[in-house]
Amino acid sequence: MKKNLIAGALAFTVIVGCAGTTASKPGATVSTANAQAIEAHMQFLAADALAGRETGSNEHEIASLYIATQLQALGLKPAGDNGSYLQRVPLRKARLAQDSAKFTLHADGKNTELSYPKAFFTGPSMQFAETKVTASLVFAGYGLVSKEFGLDDYAGLDVSGKIVVLLTGRPDSLPSEEAAHLSSLKTKLAAERGAVGIITVHTPQQEKVRPYASSLLYLNTPSMEWLDATGTPADSYPNLKGGAYVHHEAAAALFSNAATSLADIFTQLDNQQSPVGFELGVSATLSRNSSHEDISSPNVIAVLEGSDPVLKDEYVVVTAHSDHIGYSNDLRNDDKINNGAMDNAAGVAILLETARLFAQLPEKPKRSVLFVVVTGEEKGLLGADYFANNPTRPIDKLVANVNLDMPVLLYPFADMIAFGANHSSLGKVVEQAAAKEGIALSADPMPEQAIFTRSDHYTLVKKGVPAVFLMTGFKSKDPNQDGGKVWGSFFAKHYHKPSDDIPSLIKDYGAIRYDAGAVFADINFNIALDVANTEQRPYWLKDSFFNGVFGQPYNREAVK
Repeated sequence: MKKNLIAGALAFTVIVGCAGTTASKPGATVSTANAQAIEAHMQFLAADALAGRETGSNEHEIASLYIATQLQALGLKPAGDNGSYLQRVPLRKARLAQDSAKFTLHADGKNTELSYPKAFFTGPSMQFAETKVTASLVFAGYGLVSKEFGLDDYAGLDVSGKIVVLLTGRPDSLPSEEAAHLSSLKTKLAAERGAVGIITVHTPQQEKVRPYASSLLYLNTPSMEWLDATGTPADSYPNLKGGAYVHHEAAAALFSNAATSLADIFTQLDNQQSPVGFELGVSATLSRNSSHEDISSPNVIAVLEGSDPVLKDEYVVVTAHSDHIGYSNDLRNDDKINNGAMDNAAGVAILLETARLFAQLPEKPKRSVLFVVVTGEEKGLLGADYFANNPTRPIDKLVANVNLDMPVLLYPFADMIAFGANHSSLGKVVEQAAAKEGIALSADPMPEQAIFTRSDHYTLVKKGVPAVFLMTGFKSKDPNQDGGKVWGSFFAKHYHKPSDDIPSLIKDYGAIRYDAGAVFADINFNIALDVANTEQRPYWLKDSFFNGVFGQPYNREAVK
């Protein structure tokens, strides 16, 4: 019965999404975005029948089929695997056996068990059903290394065959986006130096930002990773057999034999100092059992081929993620479905409307435009990372990425945030496209959140592709609505909750502003169109950190 209901809804919504004409602006030669089409896409993708579009679920497969058929109906060509619109992403789902997690501290001839999960928690191993490791502990500060910022927390330390103890976070002195990138390398850096395990210490500073107890809400959530051609999880380090995240009060015992106490280290952090690493003089045993299930989930990829005989082999990439988080574990709420209306049915709807605008151009752009709707964003940018490492078009031919993730369409936004705009020539392109719609481009209002590194585009950034991530700004055209307050209210009340659904949002905010979504789509379209028709491909600005780290000779300002 459920399958028949979904199939019927699919057939109906495909018709709705493609029907009707779009009004044009006076004097314009290109149609503008259709708010009704955006509404229809969102109604389908955020429906209860799709059960929150969990990665690997049947309902996410249906959402992907819907997206693929919409792109097919527009006349876009398949750009997935084997002449299809789909790129299957092989995934491993891993679950921790909760009663198997053990952390034993060995100090002064005594063995002390840390309580799970009050004192520590851990996740499953992606590779091994059973892991157990006993090794001495070495403190390595934040565990960061960067020539650009003069950092080497491993200087003078031998961590081979040992378990490294690291502080969560990074020094406040580092710029937020650069710091977020460096922090993402902690596991890799420890593994490369021969560590056999990582213990991360929750700090009092981190407790103020994200309480330890908040993480415990996700203990039973499975972990996922994409698999390479050999069936090995990506970014896996088989020498790292153990891992634990330790509450700051419980972590004091790890420093019981050290010349510097953990309390002293926390004082150093309060004084903006970076602690220096040292041997802790104790050892520990970490063990756990994990179960594995290999599954797959699709990316949807389609292409509008360019018209220039040379530039058509280069691609402007437009991305959005189609997955959400499925069912809620909150026992206090009768509604268990995380519909993900804003996150990210709205982004996909705008991508589909952007694709329609391109498909209806009287003259195709010079470069090709690649539409990539990825899976597994909520599981760690998995679909996007798989595509970045297994692109269906040559990676050096991907000239730019415009990413759509969670535009908050609850007020008529008067400004837009383009994360990453300050790092590449795309900043000017975004500013000009927004200005055509009377929308200002504002600076990042939350630099401490390092949002540029936290969505799908970042997987392409790491391959050297300049990118921007677009978000509705905090200013509203309606004097009776404070855009910043509405945005903040959405995150506080609805983000990753069952109430991120259309009826609940209308109840709280009076309406979903599909007209604002149409403005967003027009801006998105004009950004991609500008890049597609400009002879010079986008490039990293020479003073950007990402130019030095990821920039290639063909997209660096320094060689222009």
